[in-house]
Amino acid sequence: MTKRRSSLGFLGMFGRSGDLRQLDDALRQADLHPALVPEGVKLTIVNLMNDRWPQEPPPQAYQSVAQLCSYCVAGPDIFEQANGSERKLEAERRIEAALEAGDSFDAQIVLMTLHAKLINAEVLERYGLSAE
Repeated sequence: MTKRRSSLGFLGMFGRSGDLRQLDDALRQADLHPALVPEGVKLTIVNLMNDRWPQEPPPQAYQSVAQLCSYCVAGPDIFEQANGSERKLEAERRIEAALEAGDSFDAQIVLMTLHAKLINAEVLERYGLSAE
């Protein structure tokens, strides 16, 4: 079996790969415009997803990843306004579990937003995150 490959496209001749299009759609649904997330970050996300689900991510995976990413970038208040308090609490539980677990898929997503300098200052402060 061949491994899926992500593609940004090239000079308008080749289109973006399906996984990047699905991630862009999921980011929009989580109220985070895909243009606010650099292409390198999105490629990293889909590569992490490819590592976690070598065959194909389950249908809800893109939405789940986008919501965690959106929480990290937008911060709790803006995320809650757009997605509701239930999803905000879920994202907060996921971050707390990721901090406890250390090296989990969610921890990698949070760490990636931190290293890409996309993470919201309130999220940094609330969870005591730093890039050292």
